[in-house]
Amino acid sequence: MKNIDIRNYFLYVLFFFVASCVGTKNNKSNVVLTHIPTTVSDFKIEEPKEDKSKEETALFKLAPQGVKWVDSIYSGLSFDEKLGQLFMVAAYSNKDNYHVNAIDRLITENKIGGLIFFQGGPLRQAKLTNRYQAKSKIPLFVGIDAEWGLSMRLDSTYTYPYNMTLGAVQDMALIEKLGNQLGEQSKRMGLQFNFAPVLDINTNPKNPIIGFRSFGEDKNNVTDRAVAIIKGVQASGIFATGKHFPGHGDTDTDSHKSLPTVNFSKERLETTEFVPYQKTFDVGLASVMVAHLNVPSLEPRPRYPSSISYNVVTNVLQKELGFKGLIFTDALNMKAVSTYKKTGEVDLDAFLAGNDILLFPENVPVALEALKKAYQDSLFTDERLEFSVKKILKFKYLAGLHLYQPVVLDHLYQDINSSKNEALEYQLYENAITVVKNEGAILPIKNLENQKIAYVKIGDGSNSTFLTTLKKYADVVEVSDVNIDSLQLKLKEYSTVIVGYHKTDAAFKDHDFTSNQLWKLAVIAKNNNVILDVFTSPYVLNQISDFSGLKGVVVSYQNNAIAQEVSAELIFGAITAKGKLPVSIANNFKVNFGLTTEKLNVLGFTAPENVGMNPLVLAKIDNLANKAINGRMTPGLQILVARKGKVIYQKSFGNPTYDSPVKVTNTNLYDVASLTKILSTLPNAMLQYDHQKLNMETRLDSMLPIFKNSNKADIHFKELLSHYARLQAWIPFYKATIDKDGSPLDQYYKKNAEPNFNIKVADSLYLRSDYDDTIMKIIVDSKLLPQKKYKYSDFTFMILKEYLEKTTGKKLDVLSTENFYKPLGTYNTMYNPLNKVARDRVIPSEIDTYFRHQVIQGYVHDMGAAMEGGVAGHAGVFSNSMDVAKIMQLYLQKGNYGNRQYFSEKTFDDFNTCYFCAEGNRRGVGFDKPQLGTSGPTCGCASMTSFGHTGFTGTMAWADPEQEIVYVFLSNRTFPSEAANRLSKENIREDIQELIYDAIVK
Repeated sequence: MKNIDIRNYFLYVLFFFVASCVGTKNNKSNVVLTHIPTTVSDFKIEEPKEDKSKEETALFKLAPQGVKWVDSIYSGLSFDEKLGQLFMVAAYSNKDNYHVNAIDRLITENKIGGLIFFQGGPLRQAKLTNRYQAKSKIPLFVGIDAEWGLSMRLDSTYTYPYNMTLGAVQDMALIEKLGNQLGEQSKRMGLQFNFAPVLDINTNPKNPIIGFRSFGEDKNNVTDRAVAIIKGVQASGIFATGKHFPGHGDTDTDSHKSLPTVNFSKERLETTEFVPYQKTFDVGLASVMVAHLNVPSLEPRPRYPSSISYNVVTNVLQKELGFKGLIFTDALNMKAVSTYKKTGEVDLDAFLAGNDILLFPENVPVALEALKKAYQDSLFTDERLEFSVKKILKFKYLAGLHLYQPVVLDHLYQDINSSKNEALEYQLYENAITVVKNEGAILPIKNLENQKIAYVKIGDGSNSTFLTTLKKYADVVEVSDVNIDSLQLKLKEYSTVIVGYHKTDAAFKDHDFTSNQLWKLAVIAKNNNVILDVFTSPYVLNQISDFSGLKGVVVSYQNNAIAQEVSAELIFGAITAKGKLPVSIANNFKVNFGLTTEKLNVLGFTAPENVGMNPLVLAKIDNLANKAINGRMTPGLQILVARKGKVIYQKSFGNPTYDSPVKVTNTNLYDVASLTKILSTLPNAMLQYDHQKLNMETRLDSMLPIFKNSNKADIHFKELLSHYARLQAWIPFYKATIDKDGSPLDQYYKKNAEPNFNIKVADSLYLRSDYDDTIMKIIVDSKLLPQKKYKYSDFTFMILKEYLEKTTGKKLDVLSTENFYKPLGTYNTMYNPLNKVARDRVIPSEIDTYFRHQVIQGYVHDMGAAMEGGVAGHAGVFSNSMDVAKIMQLYLQKGNYGNRQYFSEKTFDDFNTCYFCAEGNRRGVGFDKPQLGTSGPTCGCASMTSFGHTGFTGTMAWADPEQEIVYVFLSNRTFPSEAANRLSKENIREDIQELIYDAIVK
């Protein structure tokens, strides 16, 4: 041992003696000084002795060839190279060449052992990783902070939920799955370490640095989730790092700025803060990061950072807790430690304390000189250096760096942004979102026909996905006014008010309501039935002292698109609430509290993988949609695919017309043409059947007396709806009302509504009021086809409309709205849309040059339906893909939707039966069915239990019970002219359907 200044020795002994006395006198610490220097030789810092009482985890064991590699590499290192292995330097992929060259020099001249990457981009970082590894004699450790994914540091990468959100999730298998995906992405980036998870138990709501980074305030919850994350990460071949030892959860200071104090006794630390560490050590946690904290119960020297405390790092972490993995300091440039000592001194103290890797040193050359001088002064031994360096080399071997391969750059972006990221995120939010109040079972919202729902936004974060999704379930109206009195006046007419509090995820630390927002919420809650949904930290609820005015309270944790979509699903019952609070909310809601809610069988939303579908195959639908538009088969279209009750694909393409600058959106309404038959007329007929007002053998003359003594009197209901009644396909009724030039005759039409001319056919065109009877009389008197065979006919549903209206005393549009559209929440489905929505929301269907002589927009394309005032049994309905899907899902669920039985399962089965298949007629009762031969309405891949319909304007709705699939295709292929039906000739709808079946994961 080299000589040292004996004066320094006595000062050192005196310091420890005074510190221990002060600690005892003030009773602020229960520390037991396990080692006070008494001789000069005590300055020799030995490697931690191996604790034989704890068997080394299998993760840390090396096979003989590994031991040989470590020994061989170590023996070939110079003293400077050994010291270099201790340093892990900060690197960036968004900085200039000066920074890149500086890292080059640290690798080539100072022989550093690793890099921790910070801000940049994935491809840039991967290129730099390859560059830096190529310059290093020994492969470098490369790590990154990726607590919620690579996006914590890198642009163009995926963001997973924060730990606080995960703290609400009760399914540990999902958390482990997340850990695995985090690990896979890190591995793809050429990393060996993900500096996660955070093991801090956040018991301080005002914690400025941990907070949402913690799994919560319950030590067992934190432990369970940390274990799951670690298992997942390390199963992928990446080392996890538990942080921030000994526990950063109950601090009110940011250690990046100053030194936080943790005033707990050692007993408290052992029974709370240390618990996650002890449990994760048992499952093989590879590394620990030591925080810069002032912990008087562990370190008697006043305001002495834990990261450079021998007692904390060596005595407690390694000896008492038995940790045998790698030990990292927290970043040594942080003010909590960097202001304590000079550069170089702090690095030396960190090493002497027992850390293996010095993270983010401020100046490596200066630190190296400090270490060299300390060695010369015998402040540490060769054995101490060997202990850490060999441990580092051992983990490099375990990481596979002895067989180092550069990062493959091809497809890097695609690989780390796989669609399975989104699929998992849906699952996590479905399990995280928490309901803490549900007075009167206000959640989920039911009985939509009796509801009038408003939405009010509070906060400066985006709310677009939340509002859009709410509107997919019901006619939710956004209401706003800066004046609270005016706002309240507007809200008086609504039965339920959903208040969304939206803060950007980037502002998660700054989540509090303003005083004005709190007042606004209190006023709204006092006067309305309010559901509050907060898209930020649950701690924001601490500001609400009185919850009595709120009927429902939902914690959605974050404000991204998936959180908003899933939260809207919960509000309307597509999912049940499963989350539990990870933290307590004052005295109102305790940690682990969360209510369950009723699940309704309504359509929800998710990623394709979650229902067994391949998103890459589904993505090919885009190509076919664009093919149709680019080939001028249709100006635009909407497509929706759902499986197992979840919408997995909903997109709009093109424009309303070929020369329109506006894009089609999912909220536009299309004339669905013959889909009207199964969206309006058929379900009402099924109700009559369900109520035993008719049966399959009911004769037409008993349904409508007008058919008595006609050639159609003995047609049975089953034959009528199976298109097996010898009815003509159609009659162009309008031709009898126009002259030879195609102009409307004055005896039938007026430009303005008059008492006897009130059937509006188009703009400035009104048909005689009695012509509806004329149409029906023409049908009654029409000739039957000579042979009984399948012949599709519009007459079927025109007759059925007449029957329904005569039987119920209500118009068909009223029947459909009351019986189905209102309770289903299909408020975008309607006849005569111009009476209810703005014209520009309705997609035009044709430029009529033969009858109405105008652009047909908002009026039904079918001429016969137009002559019935737009309300017909065979055509007239306008809708969008989402609403059509709801009705198809109602059928798929055999008459049940939203846990309401509209008609019996038997009724549906009776109507979905092909009664005349043996005679070559594929039709069900009202439903179209798959082809019996080579030609028909489907791709030929749908099951024979499937059903649906197609429409003349280029529409299709199809459902398959066997695969639980709903497929909706809406277009205006008839614009500008119906003449050339290339959409049908080129099998666009059928080819898309085939892709859907191809996407099913076998």
